[in-house]
Amino acid sequence: MNLPPGTEGIRLRKPTNTADTPVAPKKPRHTGMLQDQLRRAAHPPWCPSLSVAFRMLILVRRHTFFGLRMIFAFVTSFCEARLYRTVVDHVNDRVGRYMLFMLLFSAGMWNASTAFLPSTFAMYATTAAASFSFVPPSFSRVQRTLAATVLFATGAIIGWPFSLLLAVPFVIEELLVYGGDLVPESSLPGWIENRWKRLFGSGAVAALIFIPVVVIDTYAYGRLSLTPWNIVKYNIFGGSSGRSSSLYGTEPWHYYLLSLTLNFNVLAPLALASLPALFVTQVIDPKRLGAMRGPQAQVSSPYTLLTVRLAPFYLWFITLTLQAHKEERFMYPIYPLLCFNAAATLYLARGWMEVAYVKATNSPYKASHTSIFSLATLFTVVLASLLSLSRILALYKYYHAPLDVAFHFQYEELPRLLNATNLLPVPETAHKTHSSKYDEDAPVDLSLVRQFGLRVCWGTQWHRFPSSYLIPSGVEPLLVESEFEGMLPRPYLAVVPITDPSPFAEDSSKSSKVPLKPSSGLFGEISRTLGRTTRHVPSGFNDLNRAEDGQAANPAQCDYFVHLRLPQHPDRQEPLPPGGWEDVACFPFLDAPHSKLLTRILWVPGRFWQKGNTFGEYCLLRETERARVREQEKQWSKNAS
Repeated sequence: MNLPPGTEGIRLRKPTNTADTPVAPKKPRHTGMLQDQLRRAAHPPWCPSLSVAFRMLILVRRHTFFGLRMIFAFVTSFCEARLYRTVVDHVNDRVGRYMLFMLLFSAGMWNASTAFLPSTFAMYATTAAASFSFVPPSFSRVQRTLAATVLFATGAIIGWPFSLLLAVPFVIEELLVYGGDLVPESSLPGWIENRWKRLFGSGAVAALIFIPVVVIDTYAYGRLSLTPWNIVKYNIFGGSSGRSSSLYGTEPWHYYLLSLTLNFNVLAPLALASLPALFVTQVIDPKRLGAMRGPQAQVSSPYTLLTVRLAPFYLWFITLTLQAHKEERFMYPIYPLLCFNAAATLYLARGWMEVAYVKATNSPYKASHTSIFSLATLFTVVLASLLSLSRILALYKYYHAPLDVAFHFQYEELPRLLNATNLLPVPETAHKTHSSKYDEDAPVDLSLVRQFGLRVCWGTQWHRFPSSYLIPSGVEPLLVESEFEGMLPRPYLAVVPITDPSPFAEDSSKSSKVPLKPSSGLFGEISRTLGRTTRHVPSGFNDLNRAEDGQAANPAQCDYFVHLRLPQHPDRQEPLPPGGWEDVACFPFLDAPHSKLLTRILWVPGRFWQKGNTFGEYCLLRETERARVREQEKQWSKNAS
């Protein structure tokens, strides 16, 4: 308020001659005569302290495996949240909401977000890059260009080189599209020069990512290594010498159509219809593509900007469809973009309904108060979410057995073996105060298992090997001969071979070499591989996907065998290795070729639905004679070192 000159005012303020009243301390709990026993711990059991969580992560390989997947899920959520905010701010809030629920509930994102794959990392980088590139370009948005360029380059250099293809529409927009800039004809040459300098300067900064990648790879392999270039060279320029990705299997042209429909149900056709839907909207409902501020001749139209943002999905889908070698994981980088395209189509289709309703009723007022449009979009999103949840449950119910077998082996079979050989530690009878829930429920120490030299074998089920993280240290996974005719993966050489007595040596006075790893957990894996075993060039490998002699282990070495039993179709069942075998644990596993199409891809509760499915048994088998000798042996040591 402005007062006339000469006006005298009074200003009130807090007195300064009195001391501030101190805040009373919070009364401590659990000091009275009666003590609460529930909700008393400083940390709930599902939320361990930082030190306990760190110990769990680096000391236990299984915890490392799932801890990393939790980190991957957090990274995915962060990237999706950034993309959602960009879409809401610069495209449309309804499109952003549709996309958010599609990302949250889709089976495809559930599969891809926590996978240990380069294409998953490329998906993270592409999503984060899209959160910047979806912002319209302008002279003042230098950060947009730099951030998007660096993120696209990160996904290509560290993750998967081919994901750089998704940056092509962004590059074209950055160089040729006005965006939000007002460019008079006299300033056009300077504008073009500035845009090119900005993009190539950002590209030079992004190229610096090559330096740590090359340094680490060169150190690990002991020679100069350009890993991204090696991938591109083999898959694109190796065809003349017979080396190409086609050696690893080919699929028909419609493979990705079926794969995307399986993972995204109704969202897949919506995403594929996004560009045609945009064209139809431009014809019948052009006002929906709202004009940007400023002279129309000097700024890019929303139609152009939205076309650029819908284009990466089509570019990736068409390019990979034209390749002979197809895999579901190759589509991972565009999964978030698929949800964006589907959300845009749903919003544009809602606009068509509004136009038709106004023409039919001749009343925009009624159109603004009806709930038909909201119910239609809600129905589509809910239907897609329910179908995706059904698909996720189907994957869990039908194909979870390999993880169940690994869990049973570590937490049931190995403690039983330690107990049978009198190596299971006797629990202390004296009262002990535990510092945390984790200490109280500490799992059995399996370090004594390594002296057994156990070997778990996979045959035709080698491609369902869960992860070496889920196999305890001191247990060796082996792949035995099967009907597979290609090249099999092999483990790294052991760094620390330790000689342990084994009752299965040819001469009881001799000892057998049991390859042991220096330590378990995340840091143990890094110290085991980086710069040591990674520099060793093993023999028996080729780049033509041909089976090599000696790539499969001798089945006679197996102590345990993972076997898929198909009682109703024994002709498709893998023969067991020689010897006597007994069941340790069996879990249901879907026999997909002999199950009905709809019931095998979706899960619905009730016996009626499950009548269309046929199940086998995914079993962990134990070799009886070797188990008998092992459990009767008296020379096992209780010293874990």
